[in-house]
Amino acid sequence: MGELRIENLVKSYQRKEGWNTTRTLRVFDNVSFSVHEGEFVCLIGPSGCGKSTLLNLSAGLDEASGGAIYVDGRRVSGPGLDRGVVFQEFALMPWLTVAGNIDFGLKSKGMPADERRTRVQHHIDLVGLSGFETFYPYRLSGGMRQRVGIARALAIEPSVLLMDEPFGALDAQTRESMQKALGEIWQATKKTVLFITHDIREAIYLSDRVLVMSGRPATISLELKVELPRPRNRHDAKFQDYEGRLERAIGHAAS
Repeated sequence: MGELRIENLVKSYQRKEGWNTTRTLRVFDNVSFSVHEGEFVCLIGPSGCGKSTLLNLSAGLDEASGGAIYVDGRRVSGPGLDRGVVFQEFALMPWLTVAGNIDFGLKSKGMPADERRTRVQHHIDLVGLSGFETFYPYRLSGGMRQRVGIARALAIEPSVLLMDEPFGALDAQTRESMQKALGEIWQATKKTVLFITHDIREAIYLSDRVLVMSGRPATISLELKVELPRPRNRHDAKFQDYEGRLERAIGHAAS
């Protein structure tokens, strides 16, 4: 299985204004959507609309003010191994090798050593890092570090993969290379993915559906199914038509 369901999600913060006054800041209000088994969904929207907050709530790293999040019908109440998370910051442990970083989550599952070694090697091969098993993170490029992060998240075999702008810190050329690599990894695994990005072209290139969040308090203002064959050509006229539709939607959401 692998379904993520967001139901009537609300998130608010209390912000102090002056020495004795607080103000409620509502990030989003009654957000509802699902990411179905094996589906790749991108969430985009204006800067500051709450995209990363929603992903953190889905990961169990923050608490909602209302509504609920479910993975395979089970309500999310904190972090769990049913969700793999990949952040923009590589978040690798510098004292562990490539293999050691990928193995870290498997140890927490109490998996036997032989099985762990097999699974670690499988995921190293999957993300294209064969031959780098004993390298430490400082010896890797940014793209290679993020490949390790993806392998580590997938190795625990989560129901859902949550990705928060994972390529945002990479240069343009490496970013396109990683988008292509992720597309191939997703085709091989058919993992359920919720992917946060501010890059419209990235969203169209990767996803089955694109969800657009409005400005605060955010709601889902548009759901767009991307009906293009894979691998996708960014110079195709239909690709550019999707790009124009999403640019207009985000511009309207931000206004």
